[in-house]
Parts: sequence; structure tokens; C-alpha cells
Amino acid sequence: MAAKRALVILAKGAEEMETVIPTDVMRRAGIKVTVAGLTGKDPVLCSRDVLICPDMSLEEARGQGPYDVVVLPGGNLGAQNLSESPAVKEVLTEQDSKKGLIAAICAGPTALLAHGIGFGRRVTTHPLAKDKMMSGEHYKYSENRVEKDEHFITSRGPGTSFEFALAIVESLLGREVADQVKAPLVLKD
Repeated sequence: MAAKRALVILAKGAEEMETVIPTDVMRRAGIKVTVAGLTGKDPVLCSRDVLICPDMSLEEARGQGPYDVVVLPGGNLGAQNLSESPAVKEVLTEQDSKKGLIAAICAGPTALLAHGIGFGRRVTTHPLAKDKMMSGEHYKYSENRVEKDEHFITSRGPGTSFEFALAIVESLLGREVADQVKAPLVLKD
């Protein structure tokens, strides 16, 4: 069986933990992760002044699809940049049309709203993004730390990054693999 593949879209202002933790956890599970820079392959300045070097540009990564999951990290500016990108809209629309997994965390789900993706689904966001997400009443809101509704996984923030990442692993590879990845991380239950 071919390895599962993930696309993490990295925009300027992304939240570092919400980018790195899911990338790391998915790689531990054997998922082939591509971190794609929204505007190219130059290092991306994240929300807490950490520079992350993408593997390639989003444009380049799109040519190497399809992906089993598309991941949208949060961070207010990062989510805004994802929300304003026609390329992100195309990636999400294509992923949604084939019922491919879409995972967004913190303010990241607001990019789903901006691009008209997943209307009617149950979602969660960072508490400060709730009002924006619920404007227009396109979604059902959940206070869960991680929410899965059909092919959408959403989560709340930096502190839920491990749970979010493990939910992606479980969706793609099953509970047993997720449990194997989780054990050595010494996470609190």
C-alpha cells in the first residue's frame, strides 16, 4: 500500500505549533508530508517570529497531488492569508469535491468559511474565531477540542495540536497506528 500523503499549507503569520506538531506527528506515522509555502519556497515568518522553511511552493506541491489530507494551520494572519488565496480555494474545492480529508486548526477553519467549503458541517475553532466562523450560520459550532464531521477535522489551538494531529493519523491510518504514535510522545491523557 502506498504511503498516505499530506499537504500542509504554510502562510506568513501561521501559528508555529499548529504547523510543526501535525507535520511531525504525521511523519512519525509514516505519512509523507509536504509543507508548502503559500507564496513560494522562501522561509516563512510565523506568528511568534519563528522561521519555517517549506519543502516547496504551493504551486509546485499542487502538481504533485493528489493528497489524502490538506492541513490548514491557524494564526490570525496566517488564516487571513489562506482565506485571501485563490490557490487555496482551488486546493480546498478540489479536495472537498472528492471527499478528501480537510483538517484546519485554530483560526484556520475561517479559510473554509472564506472559500465556501464545508457548509453545514460541525466545526470548532479558537474561541476568538468563533464569532467570525458563525457569521452567516453556515456551520454548526462545537466546543470540542477536536471535531470530526465527515471528511472535515477542526480543532481549537496550539494546546490541541497533538490531539488534532492524532485525529488526522487515526482518520488516515486507523486507531491502532494513532495509538502507536501517541505512546512515545508521553502525552497526558
